[in-house]
Amino acid sequence: MPKSDIHVLSAIKLSPFYEPLVREQFIFHDRLHETDPKAFAAIAPQIRGIAGSGESKVSGELIAQCPNLEIISVFGVGYDGVDVAAARAKGVMVTHTPNVLNDDVADLAIGLMLSAARQLPQADRYVREGRWAEIGPMPLARKVSGAKLGIVGMGRIGQAIAQRALAFNMSVAYTTRSPKSVPFTHVPNVVDLARQSDYLIVITPGGAATRHLINAEVLAALGPEGILVNVARGSVVDEAALIDALERKVIAGAGLDVFQNEPHVPEALRAVPHVVLAPHIGSATSQTRKAMGDLAFANLQAHFEGRPVITPVPECQ
Repeated sequence: MPKSDIHVLSAIKLSPFYEPLVREQFIFHDRLHETDPKAFAAIAPQIRGIAGSGESKVSGELIAQCPNLEIISVFGVGYDGVDVAAARAKGVMVTHTPNVLNDDVADLAIGLMLSAARQLPQADRYVREGRWAEIGPMPLARKVSGAKLGIVGMGRIGQAIAQRALAFNMSVAYTTRSPKSVPFTHVPNVVDLARQSDYLIVITPGGAATRHLINAEVLAALGPEGILVNVARGSVVDEAALIDALERKVIAGAGLDVFQNEPHVPEALRAVPHVVLAPHIGSATSQTRKAMGDLAFANLQAHFEGRPVITPVPECQ
């Protein structure tokens, strides 16, 4: 397909599975609004698309600076950094890449739960550092099979997590604003869900509505035998409250893939021994990242070819 004369701005350093596709098809401007504001001001009226990721910040101000902007295509499921209200007010379409990463994120959630419960990273270090031979067996860990799992959020990824949990003979309950058509127990209140759970997995959208949803009260309800897993957004968990709960052993441990100020993780959190930390790798397999890049690019293509986009965000449907 010949290269078009459509100008597209990247809002962040794009994935190598996304950027080359955009560069090949469109006139590409790499974060020009950040690297050279004067040059950006000169070409802003030509910008018709913005390519971003789940960590992008596409503010109302940036949208306003691009008077001919038509679409923002996000590489990722989350899009809480995009001012969707400002986009909609200007008739700008916003798309994301749901579904293609469900399996990877669900797999990681279960992996973090198992790792935190059975202390797998700590066990690895125990062997590597020679402590098994010097000290003897490690302290006993937590059983997962047959335990009670609470899921905060029951979208596509939440349902994929629940299905995997059934293989471990876990009982599954969840909390959402309203019950879903799923064969699991709905609990209206996150505190009540935490109170009845051995493991609490967070997979709810980020943004103002869920900021610090997991707070000191929820952690206290989860209790000294409970383990928290967060594969949603760092903003959903009150990080200071979590550190306090871990240090005082209000909860037994945590498995975390996301943080409030990525990639900066507080030293206090890194120092807690009964926590498993991952660098936001929920969708980080080559197969899934390629599928995400293909879908994000396909949304741009569809729009500029006059076809309906494939995966608009819910607010734009």
